[in-house]
Amino acid sequence: MSAAERVEAAFARIAETDRPEVWIALRDKADLLAEATSVDAAAAAGEDLPLAGLVFAAKDNIDVAGLATTAACPSFAYEPLRDATAVERLRRAGAICLGKTNLDQFATGLVGTRSPYGPVRSAADPALISGGSSSGSAVAVALGIADFALGTDTAGSGRVPAALNGIIGIKASLGLVPVDGVVPASASYDCLTVFAPDLDLATEAIRIMSSPAADAEPQPTDPAARDWPSDAVLAAPPAPRVAIPARGNVTALDPAFAPLWEAALARFAAAGVALVPVDVQPLLDTARLLYEGALLAERYAAFGEHLDAAPDADPTVAAIVTRAGKFSAADLVDDQQRLRAARNSADALLDGFDALILPTAPLHPTIADVQADPIGVNARMGTYTNFVNLLDMAAVAVPAGSAGTKGFGVSVIVPAFHDQVAIDLAAIFQNAAPPRFAPARAALVVFGAHLTGMGLNHQLTDLGARYDGDVRTAAAYRMWALDTEPPKPLVVRSSGGGASLPGERWLLSPAALGRFLNALPAPMTLGKVELDDGTWATGFVANEPAGDDITAAGGWRAHRGQ
Repeated sequence: MSAAERVEAAFARIAETDRPEVWIALRDKADLLAEATSVDAAAAAGEDLPLAGLVFAAKDNIDVAGLATTAACPSFAYEPLRDATAVERLRRAGAICLGKTNLDQFATGLVGTRSPYGPVRSAADPALISGGSSSGSAVAVALGIADFALGTDTAGSGRVPAALNGIIGIKASLGLVPVDGVVPASASYDCLTVFAPDLDLATEAIRIMSSPAADAEPQPTDPAARDWPSDAVLAAPPAPRVAIPARGNVTALDPAFAPLWEAALARFAAAGVALVPVDVQPLLDTARLLYEGALLAERYAAFGEHLDAAPDADPTVAAIVTRAGKFSAADLVDDQQRLRAARNSADALLDGFDALILPTAPLHPTIADVQADPIGVNARMGTYTNFVNLLDMAAVAVPAGSAGTKGFGVSVIVPAFHDQVAIDLAAIFQNAAPPRFAPARAALVVFGAHLTGMGLNHQLTDLGARYDGDVRTAAAYRMWALDTEPPKPLVVRSSGGGASLPGERWLLSPAALGRFLNALPAPMTLGKVELDDGTWATGFVANEPAGDDITAAGGWRAHRGQ
């Protein structure tokens, strides 16, 4: 539908669902329709607007120009002069922001009940919590009001609500999505995240938020921003090896979720993922540093002084954050050192694995449960999420069924900048084609032993390379079979007539391409190959023929009978 039609549909759905606690502020419908008309006109004129016709919601600790930012604390409210960078990028891509959603005050909580605007109820059952702190954003998506929504995540706020409401939640590596224009919770560990009903849209939104437009206006510097490294992994391997928690690590799981967890593991295994039990208790122990140690000082630095005097402070949030006062600067240094040691231990624990799979949340409590024990229940909710940002990891939360109206999900957790591996594994779990997030900054075309399923293809997949489709050379090349072990061909441009040879394009990181080139044996080298569409690509070339001319076979697979 058009952008204008989508705005109308969103307002109709808001009225139909009657969930006022989802929103802290909605934009004026007339303003939204005017913006939608402009988007429709731009799309009709041929502008590249990949998100045209989509509407989104933003958690109310994220700046949207024209709407106050409250962080669910009205006395804290301020009027931002501009959109947060991530919001601006989405709007430049054609998406329209409907308004600001409710949250646990100052993004401190995983339950969605710590707000003066009221507890946000689960999309499926109003007696259950929605999860937090990005509560309103998750429910806006789950109810079909917004196509996608923005959350933030320090301890799991972009993942827990996804699990409880049956949607996708992506938490990218720290720093990939800029957080300027976001009220900090713990600035060293904050992420801006996305919720969506499916993996494709969630990945597209997070990709756009992490990538500035070529003609974008200069943005204020985000001191936490990081770019993809030169050795970023671009794909999960063909036979992933994944760590799962030992049985003793999942005792916190609601008994009603146990069969869903076992079914999720069986689903991964059936898809060819090798699952290896590992004692992940050291990771779970690290999680306690976030709320039980001196790292709380970051929350106090962000908003503690305001809470001290705020008449509308949530009492549970205030009780948690003011505990920071009992820690000294020396305590903070000690805990930072403990965290550095924990990161080294985590690297060693997960060495040799492509990912870690955990339940996203161990239970789905009622609102009454949380009201009876607001700190205890909340702490349990973060059992499997709190450590992820502390240990500089990325995660994708995927729905994995429900026990009645209680939502259950699993998280695919990977080291920093292995985000694409997590997305690929989430796609495997959903039996879907994996969307691409990590940027491809180098490409290679291959025509022989490095083709998919051939003897040297592992040299590409071991480097995290990603298959990007079939190609053919221009009709100007000949193929020669070398007498080597394993067998491989040469592709040589011929001035005396040639053929169009079939091959494949693979995407690699620049560092991977360099390592690949360094390992090539003579007489093989990399150079430019002309393709049948007139473009040129980097691929295997040789200046002189050698071996037997097998051009007539029609390609290496045909020659090898494969």
